[in-house]
Amino acid sequence: MSYVDCFVAAVPNENKEKYIEHARFSAELFKECGALEIVENWGDDVPDGEVTSLPMAVKAEENETVVFSWIVWPSKEVRDAGWGAIMEDPRMSPENNPMPFDGKRLIYGGFNTVLKA
Repeated sequence: MSYVDCFVAAVPNENKEKYIEHARFSAELFKECGALEIVENWGDDVPDGEVTSLPMAVKAEENETVVFSWIVWPSKEVRDAGWGAIMEDPRMSPENNPMPFDGKRLIYGGFNTVLKA
C-alpha cells in the first residue's frame, strides 16, 4: 500500500493566494520526486476545541485559517528518497519558495496506509 505524509498549519488569511502559489510550486517538485498525489485543503469548518483541536494544535490566531494537506507516495522508500531530493533542491530554498506561514507551528507526520476504500 501507499505511504502518506500529512501537514497541518495555520496560514494568515491575507496569505491565502501566496499559500496556493507556494503549494502549486511545491507540488510540481514533489511530483518530480515520485509523489503520486498532493492535496491542499483550506479550512472551512474547523472548530475550536475545549481540550484539543486542529486550531489549538497549530496555535492558530484569529486572523489565520487552518490548512490540511497530504502527499501520497507509492512507498515509504520512494518518500524517503523524494524528501532527500527535495531538501537538496535549490528551488525549495526560502529565497525561491518562501513559506507564507509560520513553519514553527506546522505539524506533520508520515503514515502507512492500512485501508483505502
